[in-house]
Amino acid sequence: MTRPVLTLHPDRALPTDPTVRTIAREILAGTQDLPLVSMHGHVEAGLLLADEPFADPAALLVTPDHYLLRLLVSQGVSLDALGVPRRDGGEVERDPREIWRQVASRWHVLRGTPTRFWLERELVDVLGVTLRPSAQTADETYDQMVEALSKPQTRPRALFDRFQLEVLATTDDATASLDAHAALETSGLPGRVVPTFRPDALLDATAPGWGQRVARLGELTGVPVRDARTLVEALAVRRAHFVERGALATDHGMRSLSTRPLDAGEADRLVVTALRAAEAGRTLDVPDADALAGHLLFEMARLSCEDGLVMQLHPGVLRGYDTQVAALRGPDVGYDIPVATDFVHALRPVLEAFGHHPGFRLVVFTVDEDVYSRELAPLAGVFPAMRLGAPWWFLDTPDSLRRFRESVTDAAGFYNTTGFVDDTRAFCSIPARHDLSRRIDAGFLARLVAEHRLELDEAHETAVDLAYRLPLASYARPA
Repeated sequence: MTRPVLTLHPDRALPTDPTVRTIAREILAGTQDLPLVSMHGHVEAGLLLADEPFADPAALLVTPDHYLLRLLVSQGVSLDALGVPRRDGGEVERDPREIWRQVASRWHVLRGTPTRFWLERELVDVLGVTLRPSAQTADETYDQMVEALSKPQTRPRALFDRFQLEVLATTDDATASLDAHAALETSGLPGRVVPTFRPDALLDATAPGWGQRVARLGELTGVPVRDARTLVEALAVRRAHFVERGALATDHGMRSLSTRPLDAGEADRLVVTALRAAEAGRTLDVPDADALAGHLLFEMARLSCEDGLVMQLHPGVLRGYDTQVAALRGPDVGYDIPVATDFVHALRPVLEAFGHHPGFRLVVFTVDEDVYSRELAPLAGVFPAMRLGAPWWFLDTPDSLRRFRESVTDAAGFYNTTGFVDDTRAFCSIPARHDLSRRIDAGFLARLVAEHRLELDEAHETAVDLAYRLPLASYARPA
């Protein structure tokens, strides 16, 4: 019996129409060798600083990948069987070979998903796997991956060089030390690794340990937090520390999107109430916490006008939907669900105040496709400070990427978007995600050329802009 091989077709994700595909191939050829600009992600700087070999295929590809976890869980595979740690210290599967068998034997579950597209690229290009995963080939494919991971060329720094990463932005808690970033600056890495300021746990007074986090913020900054004014002052000090370490952006994934400022007295009252609640082991009521978070987001926008950090918004996700799973496993195990978001009203205070400010840049992401053409593209199409981020999370798929271009180009064009911005925890999937985006954009541009709506030289230039120049420009600090 012939065993199915695993290969990457050169025309994957390109249009099927022969005329358009020929043009798309030519456009794609102009972007395939460009460096990668990875302006938003969750790879830790310490991974590159330590440069240790990846532990095993399961730790690299399975356990940290919430896209993959959720698909397998939906088919009845337990998180215990996939080796996902439990907070209660309970036993989970520890044999990486057995964890990979769970994936390989259910490879058919991934058909048609972006998870399979990314994994195939990782397996073939990074790990040299030659057989399609299945129950029958699970052990052989596992052995091929183990052999690849034993070689120096699959260590993190070697892959960083091989991937042609020019910029890699991490996402870091507002109170993170950033010591690894400081060390990487003089480590000889062939590209930049920059932090991103993520203050969500300090802006949301219902976040676990909010009181302790605020106290820690005061210790780090020398600004004791007593009210809203001193909280913002302390956050500004931390932002300055991030800027010193090369940060280009902030990132905000709040539960409820609001940017409505409060009067100073009300904001102070809410912070004082939240601090007293934290001392008593309680949290601020959710409506009050959301009002405070909206005020603090407005303040973050104001500070961006001063320090030049690009403000990224990632709203519209109900995280930890299954509270029992969240309590046992923590975040990022697949139980985050998109919800509808009203951007028009939520962003109005910030855009009216800063939408024309030359020092402000707002990049908005969504997992709600309905708002692209109705809300986001018209907003980005008129406010010079606003850009549309690339399709994210549930929308980071071939068809959604196509729909994104079709939805936003009429009102916002290409140049009110950021180009492609990946959002991944899986280091080895970064090239696969950029490759998919470049292929989809090549196909979209090729159709415009075939319909005589764009000249071929313009399509080539636009493809390079989307893949490389626009991400750099969108996150550049003001002159």
